[in-house]
Amino acid sequence: METNQLKRSAAQNPWSVLVLLALGLLISFVDRTSLSSALADKSFIREFALTSVERGWLNSAVFWSYGLFQMPMGWLVDRYGVKWPYSVCFVLWCMAAAVTGMVTTLSALIVMRLLIGVAEAVVVPATYRYLANNFEETQKGTALGIFSIGGKMGPALGAPIAAWMIVAYSWKVMFIATGLVGLIWLVPWLLVVRNDYPSREELAAAIHRASSVPLRNLLSSPVVWGGLINNFCYSYFAFYCMTWMPAYLVEQRGLSLEKSGIYTFFSFVGIAIVAALAGWTADRIIASGKDAVVVRKWFIVAGFIGGTTVLFGAYAPSLEMALFWNVLSLSLLGLVTANNLALCKLTLIPKQAVGLNTGLQQVATSLAGGISASLSGWLLHLGGSYELPMMAIFAFLLVGATSTVVLLKRKWAPKVNDIAQKAPRVETQTSS
Repeated sequence: METNQLKRSAAQNPWSVLVLLALGLLISFVDRTSLSSALADKSFIREFALTSVERGWLNSAVFWSYGLFQMPMGWLVDRYGVKWPYSVCFVLWCMAAAVTGMVTTLSALIVMRLLIGVAEAVVVPATYRYLANNFEETQKGTALGIFSIGGKMGPALGAPIAAWMIVAYSWKVMFIATGLVGLIWLVPWLLVVRNDYPSREELAAAIHRASSVPLRNLLSSPVVWGGLINNFCYSYFAFYCMTWMPAYLVEQRGLSLEKSGIYTFFSFVGIAIVAALAGWTADRIIASGKDAVVVRKWFIVAGFIGGTTVLFGAYAPSLEMALFWNVLSLSLLGLVTANNLALCKLTLIPKQAVGLNTGLQQVATSLAGGISASLSGWLLHLGGSYELPMMAIFAFLLVGATSTVVLLKRKWAPKVNDIAQKAPRVETQTSS
């Protein structure tokens, strides 16, 4: 099975597929975070009569279903490949995003957000399944840096585009347009990516391999729990910026909706650039002979500490200083991005469990999105300003740095059970 996979992979350029995966991630984030611009629009708020707490819950809805379906999607791609599960889910979330612009009730709006979360749950497990099969250790940081650009450029581009469309047209047109335009991506995806749907024999072999690292082995590993903590703490800050930054810049710093989109763009461009450079630099250091775990851990800790400068922005006396610290703190978090992804989802994880572990790790990521969006709304309601939400970010980033040092050690990686190496035979019917 491994040989067949490598032969199929060699027939296509994995870097080309990686670019498509990054673009798919970008589109998923545009469709996921376009709501944040709508939530800063007074007409949208009046349409659904939303309070700050309700805005927080609405922002969080997509993350609950996204998190619930991460492990099922990881299980699915470990067994049934990447191309077709991704294709079906892609169409589903784009259509749900477009229909968001047609709903007239809060309950229907929430249903559309939940559907987007379900379908987008395939993106990360499918990507890591592909990366595990096609990239070496000295390429993983670079590959993940490129992939993560999609996750940062999605809100970077989505925020100003969504804000412009709301101002120029309406929030309804914005949702419909951003949902339908994304479908263009499906054309090169279907043409470039080879069919990796397994035969009956390959499916049996995949199930056999996956059984050597069951869920209980993952849950008993300190590395996996360190990854869960890291992904939660990292994502708490990132999702706060995606869901609440436009409202913060408009409501507390007095920017227009259009200008808030521009500064959100610069923040996410910063983290995208730093993430790509940090992943590439770590790869070069590892290629020179340094230990991959040690190198990536240093980058992760530096990024978490750098991100805590967000608190300076909360208390900055001027708009200029507040914007400076906003952009710098999120950019420095980029030191974490690719290296944490490589360490917690590839380097320290047995290859046969990459999909399942990625799904498990993404549960923490989506949980962070839901909690960040709703807790920030509650803290905003409680304190009347954005200082308390930013203090929560500061605390979570320190927890992430501590988790990296204490839990991410090679000796605590998930164990692989000693099972028979030969895959079970698949009986086939023959005609007489």
